[in-house]
Amino acid sequence: MHAWESIQKTLDYIEDNIGDEILIESLAKTASLSMFYYQRLFARLVKKPVREYIKLRRLARACKSLTSKRHYITDIGVEYGFGSRETFSRAFKETYGLSPSEYRDKPVGLNHFDKPDLLLNYVMVDEGIPLAHEGIILEYNRKTLHEPIHFLGVKDFWRFQSGKMLGERTEVSEPSIIWQRFFNVLSDIPCIPCGRWVGVSYHGGAPDGYSTYFVGAEVEPTVIDSADERFASWQLPAREYIVCEYEAENFNQLMDSLGKMMKFTRFWLRKHGLTADGFFPEIHYNNFTSVGYAYMEMWIPFKARK
Repeated sequence: MHAWESIQKTLDYIEDNIGDEILIESLAKTASLSMFYYQRLFARLVKKPVREYIKLRRLARACKSLTSKRHYITDIGVEYGFGSRETFSRAFKETYGLSPSEYRDKPVGLNHFDKPDLLLNYVMVDEGIPLAHEGIILEYNRKTLHEPIHFLGVKDFWRFQSGKMLGERTEVSEPSIIWQRFFNVLSDIPCIPCGRWVGVSYHGGAPDGYSTYFVGAEVEPTVIDSADERFASWQLPAREYIVCEYEAENFNQLMDSLGKMMKFTRFWLRKHGLTADGFFPEIHYNNFTSVGYAYMEMWIPFKARK
């Protein structure tokens, strides 16, 4: 058994027993490693100490229960392994910057530390060959866009943490707030019928420590110049791309796996001697309910790694 497989067994165990007392001694035994080597290997592969990881996964799971007001906050905390409301609230606020009650009263998008799928650090697929993993199907293809695609929507600056990808950050999701602004004005945008939506992060004159994030709907280029001043525009330039296609049974499953898929995409590009060139747009198709599954693409401009 590979070392990563031993750690993955314990990640699965933690997820299946998230509300119970979880002893590091038991996890090390499950991995067939000494306490010392288990904790060392876990931190290396997961990028978090074991106890910190367990806390973050408990909080991530508890967030889904907090969106419903059918259960007391104290009961939710106990269900996910926190001994009291005070302990739960303190851990929640230290991690996300707001209390469980504040989150329940005014829900916002939160970024969580995802359960890693360590297999994705070691599996490689060629272009045009789909990879199926835990209900997600992804495929990479090289495509040339001959005409730019134009989008109209909203943008803002958001704090960018270099070195931490989606699925490794725990914070209020500022891009999700910009997405909500977009949905609030979507009816006022002269969209192409059944057109695409985009969410993209790029520099765009953002101050140090920030990135620009744009969310928009596909429009005809002729409407850009006469657009309402409330709106910003962005275009996907004509050039060659690696198009990463993601498919899942439902939208929530797709979004929950996005961080893992983005991490694998960076791994895939690196193994093929490529790197993303400037931006990393997510293209969403808003007709997923009519086709019976959720689908999105990332159109990654690329260049050869030096």
